Amino acid sequence: MRILKRILKFAANNKTYNRVEIQVSNENDGLSGILVDDFTKIKQLFEGAGDFAYRELEINSVHSAVILYLSGLVNVERMESHVIKPLLSNGEELQKLSKQSIDQITAVLSSAQIAQGETFQDVIDEILSGGTILLLNGFKKALIISEQSWEERSVDEPVSEAVVIGPREGFTENIGTNISMIRRRIKTTKLKFEYMKIGTLSKTEVVIAYLEDIAQPSIIEEVRSRLKRIDIDAIEDSGYIVEFIEDHPFSLFPQVLQTERPDRVVGNLLEGKVGIIVENSPFALIVPITFFEMMSSPEDYYGRFIMTSFIRMIRYLFLLVALLFPAIYIAVTTFHHELLPTNLIFSVAASREKVPFPAVVEALLMEITFEALREAGLRLPKPIGSTVSIVGALVIGQAAVEAGIVSAPLVIVVATTGIASFMFPSYPLTGAIRLLRFFMIFLAGTLGFYGILLGVFFVMVHLVQLRSFGVPYFAPVAPFHYNNLKDIFIRVPWWKMNERPHETGKGNMKRVRTRNRKY
Repeated sequence: MRILKRILKFAANNKTYNRVEIQVSNENDGLSGILVDDFTKIKQLFEGAGDFAYRELEINSVHSAVILYLSGLVNVERMESHVIKPLLSNGEELQKLSKQSIDQITAVLSSAQIAQGETFQDVIDEILSGGTILLLNGFKKALIISEQSWEERSVDEPVSEAVVIGPREGFTENIGTNISMIRRRIKTTKLKFEYMKIGTLSKTEVVIAYLEDIAQPSIIEEVRSRLKRIDIDAIEDSGYIVEFIEDHPFSLFPQVLQTERPDRVVGNLLEGKVGIIVENSPFALIVPITFFEMMSSPEDYYGRFIMTSFIRMIRYLFLLVALLFPAIYIAVTTFHHELLPTNLIFSVAASREKVPFPAVVEALLMEITFEALREAGLRLPKPIGSTVSIVGALVIGQAAVEAGIVSAPLVIVVATTGIASFMFPSYPLTGAIRLLRFFMIFLAGTLGFYGILLGVFFVMVHLVQLRSFGVPYFAPVAPFHYNNLKDIFIRVPWWKMNERPHETGKGNMKRVRTRNRKY
């Protein structure tokens, strides 16, 4: 390395040379092949970065080299054994190489993945992504060696989508691990992954996953187009992308499914949908999506169809409870007393005798308090979060009833509504129902049942108008497709679900190929 050191010393003492180097050229410019020139420019770009590291090598009397990397993103031991030792041990053999024989240097290295970069931008991007760069004097190409290594979370059971029967592994923040979990489940060359980078500063890697010949090309192209239009400094989580690609960003209802279960992603890919996997995020995105798919759980497909169908019907029933129960209570106690039996009317009236507030104000107080307790339980540490929320609800509810602030029947209504809201498999859908519940309470408090019917009408009209990447949000009910109803309110046996959804699986509608059964 004596030659390189003499050149660097000469450059440091030469003011004219320094003026040229300080004016760093465009990062898209190609490498010059002059080691000291290229090395100095890259050092200037990383000036002030304490984790930027390099290792100078004198391979032989002819060839000098520099290895560039970020210390926290590279496995140094592997780099030494796979890169440095092979170069130094084969120094005499490499001395005979010409300036165009970089492929022979690649053959000496024992790393599994080696690529070539020709511009400063290629080199910088790879360094920032955890790659190891090898610059050699006299070569206008840099070797990009994959020796990434950083601390990461192990594969654990999904927290937000727990199941009793089914796979227990969930996505992590490592995009390579996430892709491997999908690839393990679909062993076909038709499974495609398209890579792109989003974020001018973060350069976050985003992967589009789909099954060729099943997913519609128009949907794939629309996903690709919407992702390419995103222009933002950084993407920290897949949630950033959701707001950029939704058809109706001001709607309360989610039009993109967020999941941390690889089996759920695979199940949707098999139906012709497109998955979006984002680096550093344990949540993958699935598009297009419908309202009824937000109401289905991955466990629905692992249990027996009879029990699954029963659970689904209960889920839809409690969807109405979570949305309308407090509103119905307010409407009945305020405007429509005749709907209740006489004994029940007397019981409710006696419980509300000491309450100073109207039913609508009483309901709003309890609902807001319940939402605060729910949020507090989420934000507190896990060992005490659930305890505080449960104990808080019991203590506050009992104290409020004894103090005459709220009535006992309303406490039962709010508690039942809260339990119902926990039954939805999709957390974003839960948030939409919780907000709409307040809307229904206001309508019930002003117009009674007429207000509730008006609110339901507006919600249904809104759902029918929604689109998710061009697919009707309320399909297959509106527009109506009889064959697709087999997996909506109930789930028929697997041997009867012989076709994919009409909206997304037109490329290959046939899913189950079995002989005709007698039942």
